[in-house]
Amino acid sequence: MSGTIKVGMAQLAPVWLNRKATLEKVKAAMLEAAQEKTDLLVFGEGFLPGYPFWLALTEGAKWDLPVNKTLHAHYTENAIQIEAGDLDEVCSLAKQLKLALYLGIIERAHNRGGHSLYCSLVYIDKTGSIQSVHRKLQPTYDERLTWAPGDGHGLRVHPLNGFTLGGLNCWENWMPLPRAALYGQGENLHVAVWPGGEHNTKDITRFIARESRSYVVSVSSLMRKTDFPGNTPYLEQLLAAAPEVLANGGSAIAGPDGEWVVPPICDKEGIFYHTLHLNNVYQERQNFDPVGHYSRPDVTQLTLNRSRQSTLNINDTQA
Repeated sequence: MSGTIKVGMAQLAPVWLNRKATLEKVKAAMLEAAQEKTDLLVFGEGFLPGYPFWLALTEGAKWDLPVNKTLHAHYTENAIQIEAGDLDEVCSLAKQLKLALYLGIIERAHNRGGHSLYCSLVYIDKTGSIQSVHRKLQPTYDERLTWAPGDGHGLRVHPLNGFTLGGLNCWENWMPLPRAALYGQGENLHVAVWPGGEHNTKDITRFIARESRSYVVSVSSLMRKTDFPGNTPYLEQLLAAAPEVLANGGSAIAGPDGEWVVPPICDKEGIFYHTLHLNNVYQERQNFDPVGHYSRPDVTQLTLNRSRQSTLNINDTQA
């Protein structure tokens, strides 16, 4: 029905650093969500194949440690290269199920040489087409030891059931100008993806909703000591340094009035569903619209560069 969206928040643990097994978990979640007649299924930041938790456990900034080089190489081998077809099965299933999804991936970008990693948020529509790949603009703190900074190419919005969707990764949700870039394109359902943790979602989710007068769907993953696969390189060293819970979820939804629709859900694995109504956005835009009647473009404007950045520009034109 136009004007409503049933959202599924996939608060799951990946099969950590295992592309093939985590892809199977993604597809299983899609099948479950389709049974619930879901329109939009959202996974956490870097869910496929997982968040680089080892950086906080292994002196990640120390030069030439074998543990960090080995885990980075393992991460790269299990990252996603879209151009090589790594998401083809997911896209085919989305088309079959008529299910849209936001999927957090670690991308091994072909147009940047294929060796550096990007924390990317992929939007796949109900026809199974990839409509945007947003590479995280600024990795946060120790993430910079394994992820490269992205660009503005994926700062795009997408129509679904009358809504206009956009999304950002983790702490870039705190960046005012990328948020404004999405607002200016008509966003009224904002997707914020996180590696997990109520400490991330409990404040910013409601803040963005109240600022934008939009729905905000924050989706986090889980990660516990028991989620480390047995074949993880340097497993014993990681387990010795890890707390029992590295990410406790915290997935949540705030309404356009900034109040909770679904308060943060912690320490539970599953897909959590809720139906959103577009009319609530229209009601809250009556008194505030940050890019419409309550904006002053004659005083302040934002310029958005959406070109895909690459080191190489090949010109094969023959004389």
